[in-house]
Amino acid sequence: MAILGIVALLGLLGLVFGPQLWVRHVLESAGADRPDLPGTGGELARHLLDEAGLHDVGVEETDAGDHYDPEARVVRLLPAHRDGRSLAAVAVAAHEVAHAVQHARGEPGFRRRQALVRIIAPLDRVAQVTLLLTPLVFVAARAPGLALLQLGLVVALFAGRLAVHAVTLPVELDASFGKALPVLERGGYVAPEDLPRIRRVLRAAALTYVAAGLATLLNVLRWFGR
Repeated sequence: MAILGIVALLGLLGLVFGPQLWVRHVLESAGADRPDLPGTGGELARHLLDEAGLHDVGVEETDAGDHYDPEARVVRLLPAHRDGRSLAAVAVAAHEVAHAVQHARGEPGFRRRQALVRIIAPLDRVAQVTLLLTPLVFVAARAPGLALLQLGLVVALFAGRLAVHAVTLPVELDASFGKALPVLERGGYVAPEDLPRIRRVLRAAALTYVAAGLATLLNVLRWFGR
């Protein structure tokens, strides 16, 4: 039984952390400098935004991960993707610009995701505070039922994150393969022989939220077990 438990634990860890490691590997393997590319990721992002008529959307550097900020209307790229000339920089820049296009067009999937994020964000903070207060409530009130109720609330609120990731996946797939890849192919921004690696990076970009969702699921299961 102990061996089965270890195997099950390793399988769970592989399921949760495997996608994250794969995404990191794909981005790193496509991150080699390519002087033959016509520009950096940041320059490509600016060019694609202007082509889409999104002149008011900015392009900035960030250390918080590549993303499009719909509130500030800014595409934010890691330094390696904003200033680098690599296949990873090209693919990630095109992917994040695709989110800006989804926002500008008011696409339903993007709107649903943003509405859910606005609901979940404050609830997520409530969950974290509740989690911190649970041991104090248990000790002060000596009411196990109340503590269990708090933990149930925390699990439910953390599960809200999973809902966000579930809604996000179709949006991410559309950004990668419904918008970014066709634009890169039509525009000839990369050579045909580079397209398979571009597809891998775009797949990794789309599945980033799946990896995050699995990590959230592990947290929910961990707290539920406690």
